[in-house]
Amino acid sequence: MAKLDHEEGAAVAPGHPPANGYLLVPGGEPPGKLSAEPQNGPKAGCLTLNGVSRDRLVAAAESLGRPQTPLAPEEETQTRLLPTGPGEETPGAEGSRVPQTALSARRFVVLLIFSLYSLVNAFQWIQYSIISNVFEGFYGVSSLHIDWLSMVYMLAYVPLIFPATWLLDTRGLRLTALLGSGLNCLGAWIKCASVERHLFWVTMLGQCLCSVAQVFILGLPSRIASVWFGPKEVSTACATAVLGNQLGTAVGFLLPPVLVPNTQNNTDLLACNISTMFYGTSSVATFLCLLTVIAFKEKPQYPPSQAQAVLQKSSPAEYSYKKSIRNLFRNIPFVLLLITYGIITGAFYSVSTLLNQTILTYFKGEEINAGRIGLTLVVAGMVGSVLCGLWLDHTKTYKQTTLIVYILSFLGMVVFTVTLELGHIAVVFVTGGVLGFFMTGYLPLGFEFAVEITYPESEGTSSGLLNAAAQIFGILFTLAQGKLTSDYGPRIGNIFLCIWMFLGIFLTALIKSDLKRYNINIGIVNGDIKAVPVEDSPTDQESKTMMMSKQSESAI
Repeated sequence: MAKLDHEEGAAVAPGHPPANGYLLVPGGEPPGKLSAEPQNGPKAGCLTLNGVSRDRLVAAAESLGRPQTPLAPEEETQTRLLPTGPGEETPGAEGSRVPQTALSARRFVVLLIFSLYSLVNAFQWIQYSIISNVFEGFYGVSSLHIDWLSMVYMLAYVPLIFPATWLLDTRGLRLTALLGSGLNCLGAWIKCASVERHLFWVTMLGQCLCSVAQVFILGLPSRIASVWFGPKEVSTACATAVLGNQLGTAVGFLLPPVLVPNTQNNTDLLACNISTMFYGTSSVATFLCLLTVIAFKEKPQYPPSQAQAVLQKSSPAEYSYKKSIRNLFRNIPFVLLLITYGIITGAFYSVSTLLNQTILTYFKGEEINAGRIGLTLVVAGMVGSVLCGLWLDHTKTYKQTTLIVYILSFLGMVVFTVTLELGHIAVVFVTGGVLGFFMTGYLPLGFEFAVEITYPESEGTSSGLLNAAAQIFGILFTLAQGKLTSDYGPRIGNIFLCIWMFLGIFLTALIKSDLKRYNINIGIVNGDIKAVPVEDSPTDQESKTMMMSKQSESAI
């Protein structure tokens, strides 16, 4: 531990946390061995802690009468961050011990609960749009009103993402999960009171609450994966968490056309069918909310990876949300990823929202098949998400995989647009599946790539900004494509999306791939890793900065 002992037996007791603002550093050397040569800045293998330079640490040690022995250059570059596995502890200075790393079995329970209530939230997003003509007739409103039941999810996300990510970063994972699950449950119950032809505003109110719940849901996959899962499974865990949301969209495409068939000539039957769907949704949401309260925990007892342990060792007082946001927007690769992720995900939102209108333009009376095509699109995307997650865990080729999937998504959109006009609905099923495999499969890629190039910034903040970009593009694309589809037909609307996706390919190619989290996990620090300090205060004028060398070390 980067700490000066003032008497021989002053080691930190095993299992006790180090003092705030300190990071576990040079291992393998006896205590008190610090270089006495003058320093103009941080040297390879050393840290600047709390604004105190290395020569000041040496001077303080000398004042205590301890002998100083310069380290050899090769020794000076070796930093031991964490033990390699559970049960192994790495001694630091003065015999202090680094916390263990271990994988908790509870991680699968946390992942399952999150995936399920995320599923219900996504189901409620699409349940209106896929049978838009039915709800238009029931409530006596225009198609734009029904489209807004979907777009309100996108609209609510943009202004609320900043307080939501602040809450996640400062109050933790459990509280954020409880808010997401609880609001999702409340919104579902409010919809149950809207099954009257004059109560469209009530169903909009319930949908608004569900859209607020979504703000506390969409940014969690990468955070849950990082906090609970080890480095060899983190991408797969993130893909699985995203998969829950995709599965909810798939169920939203499949069930509403079956549960609420188009019976406009029998309003009472239609109201009964809508009520059945709403009450079923609220019952499941309530059960999952109770599970979240009982079983969803903040974090495991031991950090699952070296990168996570480094972050957990940072003092909470050192974190500044505003500075973290500024750092992200100054990160050019992340800004490029923000735009490209927004384009492709916004295009997916637009295609999903307008799918019913698009299919019914070419295939009259095929509401059920429109839902099945949406189901095919999302289920194929779920397979793509899992395969992409497994591939990333195996290869760590984030940029290459992202670029290839982006190109194939563009090609899938072109083929889907062309085959719509062939008049063969079976062909549309196939091309829709291909489009979904790549377009939806891209979602976890974007999350994980963002975490890699922005480490050690909060995963929740980077993921939240990605989702905010997706919502903004989703609203703009849905409004623009909907207008083009109404005026000129679905082909022009789809071509509009193709042009934007083509632009996204070029922007993706410009992203610089610097896998900071991966380098920490394998023991290589490539570039400066800095904790985010708070703004200068009267009690701490010097920023608390953690700088790690650009040297590589052997596997930890």
